[in-house]
Amino acid sequence: MVTREEFFFPSKDEKHLLHAFLWQDRQVKAKGILQISHGMIEYIGRYDEFATYLAKRGFIVAGHDHLGHGQSVNSPEEWGYFTQKDGSRMVVEDIYKLTTLLKKKFSSLPYYVLGHSMGSFMIRRYMMTYGKEIDGVIIMGTGKQSKANLIAGKAITTMIKAIKGEHYRSQFIADLMFGTYNKDFGKDKRGKEWLTREESFVAKYINEPSCSFLFTLNGVETLLNTILFIHDKHNISKLPKDLPMYIVSGAKDPVGNYGKGPRAVYEDYKAHGVEEIVLKLYPEDRHEILNEKDRGQVYEDIACHLEGWLALKEKRIL
Repeated sequence: MVTREEFFFPSKDEKHLLHAFLWQDRQVKAKGILQISHGMIEYIGRYDEFATYLAKRGFIVAGHDHLGHGQSVNSPEEWGYFTQKDGSRMVVEDIYKLTTLLKKKFSSLPYYVLGHSMGSFMIRRYMMTYGKEIDGVIIMGTGKQSKANLIAGKAITTMIKAIKGEHYRSQFIADLMFGTYNKDFGKDKRGKEWLTREESFVAKYINEPSCSFLFTLNGVETLLNTILFIHDKHNISKLPKDLPMYIVSGAKDPVGNYGKGPRAVYEDYKAHGVEEIVLKLYPEDRHEILNEKDRGQVYEDIACHLEGWLALKEKRIL
């Protein structure tokens, strides 16, 4: 039977307790750990179905609500706000803090991380510093945005922030960043059909307060800084070449420009010399492949990939 343990641990910002879950089936021998880094404007509890599936397969699964998300806030007014100084690094340090806690508790098990959407950008930065301490990474729902667009977006955000302050929530900025995402899926440009074909998941997402807020300008700036950081060639050069990577997305995901973004990331990492890297695109899937109509197959593919990494690791030890 799978249990879900709720716990909290202190953020590196020294101001917040981070809300976290750990899924485990104690009737199944544990064979590995998967740490999840969730996406923008959501929370770790949305991964319950996926985490439960993997726990039944023998994986210990854990993750936390990032700063400014879910229950890792002192009040709902903090949703969409990270921290005043270097929010990108702070989020990555929080991810690593959970890594150290879990590795201390389950020291003998292989360790893997998965990042979805914004969480994939954070994990891509994380592995530039801490990649040698993990055994594999799954990059999901990611993208590669043009440097010119990122710089322009940051300049506009900075100008508005100078007038309105970093806590301001700008519908204009939100439309600028995400206003085209729904154009192929629904009549409302601010609709959420681009997330998944599964209408029940879209309806639930829209009706959850913790998934319905606008990012603050601080949050937008943090996200843009993260993406600029991970696209920098000097930072890409810090990636461990022997770290196994699985890049997986929906081919109809607008965040990844309909497959072009994940493929560009794959090519960048191949050019860097990453030795073991696989790209998989699901032809009909949109942004949230873990909540798609074919999610059962997605779960199975990820579990098989993790088990393949485990087998290779055991073979190398022998």
